[in-house]
Amino acid sequence: MPSYTFVSTANAFALRGANIIFADSAANSPNIDLEKLEALITDRTIAIVVVHYAGFSCDMDRLMAIASLHDLYVIEDAAQAIESTYKGRPLGSIGHLGCFSFHETKNVISGEGGALLINDSAFLDRAEIIWEKGTNRSAFARGEIDKYNWIDLGSSFLPSEITAAFLLAQLEKIEEIQARRHAIWDIYHKTLRPLERNAHIFYLVCRSEKERNKLLDYLNSNGINAIFHFIALHRSPYYLVRYKGYELHQCDRYTSTLVRLPIYFELSVKDAHYIARTITNFYDEGMG
Repeated sequence: MPSYTFVSTANAFALRGANIIFADSAANSPNIDLEKLEALITDRTIAIVVVHYAGFSCDMDRLMAIASLHDLYVIEDAAQAIESTYKGRPLGSIGHLGCFSFHETKNVISGEGGALLINDSAFLDRAEIIWEKGTNRSAFARGEIDKYNWIDLGSSFLPSEITAAFLLAQLEKIEEIQARRHAIWDIYHKTLRPLERNAHIFYLVCRSEKERNKLLDYLNSNGINAIFHFIALHRSPYYLVRYKGYELHQCDRYTSTLVRLPIYFELSVKDAHYIARTITNFYDEGMG
């Protein structure tokens, strides 16, 4: 999996005792670098986890071909990619499994939680059992068995009625939510494109950590809450004391230089223009 991701991507596997091998990001995107991926695959590799950073897709045709060649499972971390597609196919629906997040920072939210997409029927029955606390209660509810039992490891993954109702209201408004976020994204893109730096996240990649920090200070001094994003996991204290560390230069670069701009449903068009102009002013004034 890519090192440049949120810790939840890694935790899902670390909790089950898996040995995580972090991959570098691509030079033109925080997504996993497919040029370097095969060199990391060994006879102990079981799965490849990809993250569609900011809702932008990995090259899924090439990735699935690599996975097929080595007989590996593919899990799509599509936490940031709801409604995004790859060649007309929804992200999260291409690998063997896909994952969405409904955390409060996402396009569609329920506060916490997410969804698991089962794209390989071989996983359906067990996923249902894990979801039902390790029991076959769902089969019982459908009248397929006369009693239910504890038959596998599981946990409490069912959302509450209140959480589900909150999420349903969001899903019913998804077209409106997406349209508003696209409008804000387009304002940023149109205004900031002349900077020649690189619709879930609109991000900038600065030329250095010093420039990134100066830009963040400038934006915050002008009332704009812009922040950096992930700290690459291969540098984390938890990982370094358990596994062999190694250089992942692009992940380190994004850790040091990436800036996220505010983008959410309640952000006004006027505010989006103000944010974009403030960034332009920063560079026009020679502060970068």
